[in-house]
Amino acid sequence: MPNHQFCTFYVDGHYCGLDVLKVQEVIRYQEMTRVPLARPVVRGLINLRGQIVTAIDLRRRLELTDRPADQLPVNVVVHTDDGAVSLLVDEIGDVLDVSDQNFECPPETLRGTARDLIRGAYKLDGRLLLILDTDRAVNLSGGPP
Repeated sequence: MPNHQFCTFYVDGHYCGLDVLKVQEVIRYQEMTRVPLARPVVRGLINLRGQIVTAIDLRRRLELTDRPADQLPVNVVVHTDDGAVSLLVDEIGDVLDVSDQNFECPPETLRGTARDLIRGAYKLDGRLLLILDTDRAVNLSGGPP
């Protein structure tokens, strides 16, 4: 039976994952340059070894509460058609192998933006792994600011 690998992380207590093949790297907090007039989900730009990368706050993208001021985010840098984008998460997890037989469609209780961004969930021992659609998470055209 086919298995998938996901890079896992936490966002406001939610256990989430991205397809490991979409992840370029995971790096500690980087200083960001604010972007005037940018949407609130765009926290700024980071310099990744000379490459300018947009940093999107996944808490804001998923319409969750803001991260406490004393908690620095971690950058999960993903590949997109337009180049690298950093997704800011609270804490990084592991790379996890999961079986397709544990996959479920998004729960009906999901509302708003989260419903559009979460492809589904894997039932694990005692918790759910929410799988984010990488392309939708980084696509800021349309939808709420």
